[in-house]
Amino acid sequence: MKIRDKLSRYVKKHCPYLAQVIYEKKVLHRIKKHKVESNDERKKELARLYKKYIGVDIDWENPKRYTEKIQYRKLFFSGTIYSELSDKYLVRKWVSEKIGEEYLIPLIGVWNSFDEIDFEQMPKEFVLKTNNASGTNVIIRDKKIIDKNLLKRKFDFWMNMDYANFVGYEMHYSLINPKIIAEKLIKNDKKMDLMDYKFMCFNGKVEYIWVDTGRYHDHKRTIFNSQWEREKWQQSYYDVDTSVLKPKNFEKMIEIATILSEGFDHVRVDLYNSEGKIYFGEMTFTNAGGFEKYHPDEMDFRLGELWNIQNCNKKLVDSSETG
Repeated sequence: MKIRDKLSRYVKKHCPYLAQVIYEKKVLHRIKKHKVESNDERKKELARLYKKYIGVDIDWENPKRYTEKIQYRKLFFSGTIYSELSDKYLVRKWVSEKIGEEYLIPLIGVWNSFDEIDFEQMPKEFVLKTNNASGTNVIIRDKKIIDKNLLKRKFDFWMNMDYANFVGYEMHYSLINPKIIAEKLIKNDKKMDLMDYKFMCFNGKVEYIWVDTGRYHDHKRTIFNSQWEREKWQQSYYDVDTSVLKPKNFEKMIEIATILSEGFDHVRVDLYNSEGKIYFGEMTFTNAGGFEKYHPDEMDFRLGELWNIQNCNKKLVDSSETG
């Protein structure tokens, strides 16, 4: 672990208010620096960021890389369907209609502001999150020992954060009406962090599964194909967790991801599996903003070959906008 990361974790643990102030300043600075008003400006800024993070110039006319096609989607396809299904509250109704309510993590409450939450009525442990972004969540393991003032500061900031411009022009997030939701805290049988199964789907078919473990202490990512054979390539520089075993109901997880991805040329479907019980996580349409490298580099092209961006996106955009 880098010294900077160790220092950051130390500050978060021992100086939480200072950590929050530093975080807010970084976010606001980034939003102010990158916010643009027109699509032409956004296109130029996306090209600049792409070169910075991927290391090559983007080809807008003939995108072949997977990461290029994510930029293409962000710039040209902004149908409300992406906003609705990226909304962690609204997506619940859609998922319930597609596969059944039993696959949803039990909802405890939903509010328009932090001040509306009655903590006396909340269970001892739960997960509190906003519906309009990624990473804006807090795991509450004992409500009696939480710092409500710090928690309020976090959620007040997240509820007003311009997430679309913060993460690299994922503009579908800008159409989400911010809310705070509380869900039941789901655990696994070993009382460790839940494994996060990310199903990479193209044209309604699961091609790869990324399994994330130790997300809150020792984050690792292990990649498998649809036959549960381990792949040697990697996104970014995650370590591999060789202890990851195939879930007993893996075929059912494939079935669910296939149903949820139907009609989309590309989407990432995230699922959890707790003691054999499958839960829906989220739908992701602009994976990592298209700003994480693949190793080896040829995988960026191989994933891009699976994604025909001219195939059904426009049909989806048109149908969502006409109701």
